[in-house]
This record gives sequence, structure tokens and C-alpha cells, in this order.
Amino acid sequence: MDQPIELRMSNGRMAFGDVPEHIDLLLQEAVQARDLPDQCEAILWQAHKAAPRVLPVYYALYKFYFNRKRLADAERVARIGLDAAAREGGFTADWGQLTATTADWTALGAPRFFLFTMKALAFIELRRHNRDKALAILAKMAELDPVDQVGYGTVAALARGLGEG
Repeated sequence: MDQPIELRMSNGRMAFGDVPEHIDLLLQEAVQARDLPDQCEAILWQAHKAAPRVLPVYYALYKFYFNRKRLADAERVARIGLDAAAREGGFTADWGQLTATTADWTALGAPRFFLFTMKALAFIELRRHNRDKALAILAKMAELDPVDQVGYGTVAALARGLGEG
């Protein structure tokens, strides 16, 4: 996973990072089927079944559920993605136990994916009106990623703004 996740390419395809070709083909098929939710979801789960250790598949799944406002499903998949990234990175999936020295949080691959998915989980929690849970996740992210390499600051600003209202 050495490339950014989901960047539109000039040929209309989406870049999901360094994924096996057969998984990229499934992810591209899912993108094409995005207006057919049942079909899109089935293709994404097919990709997961074919390659359960390919982290961008989790991203595609939780993003699919989030966009469909299926927040409980988005949260479930994000948590499964955290578990998968932690296994791949050799650290605990319990983000509350992580420290700045648990992993090289600047490294591409599992550590970066873990942080990116924590950000998604914080946003999901905000959308589910669980501001305190979101703030706890964001506080841990500030500890793990003080330079904000994954852009959680935007979600943190939103969370702070919701507290002022």
C-alpha cells in the first residue's frame, strides 16, 4: 500500500494503492457499480474474501457503507480494518494502548492505514452523534501522529465546532 488510497486517475479508474491486480480489477468493478448498491457491496465482499489481508479493501467497504449512511456497518468494517492493519503491522488493535513508539507511524502500509482508519472511525462516531468517542480517538491520533500526516485535524476541528453549538 505504497500509493495514496482512492485517487481518480486520468483514465477514470481509481487508484487504491499497491493491491494485487485481481483485487484492483474487483475494486474498479465496484466503483463502476456504485449506483447499484447491492451489486457494489457484493463485489466489495468478493474482493475481501479473495484477499482478506489487502487493507484498501477495508477502506472501500467502510467508505461504501458510510456513503450509504449505513454507519453501524461502516463502523464494524472500520474496526475489522483496524484489526487487520494491527495484525499486519505487529501491534495491538486496541488504539487506547498504542504509543508514539509502538510503531513507525510515518511508515506507509499498515501503520498509515491504521491511522487513516482511526480518522474514519472518529468521523463515523461524529456522524453517529458520539462526540466524546470521536474526541477520544482524535486525542490518541494527536499523540501518535503529531504532524497530522493523515489529516485528522479537519475532523478534530469539526468535532470542536460541534461542541460549541
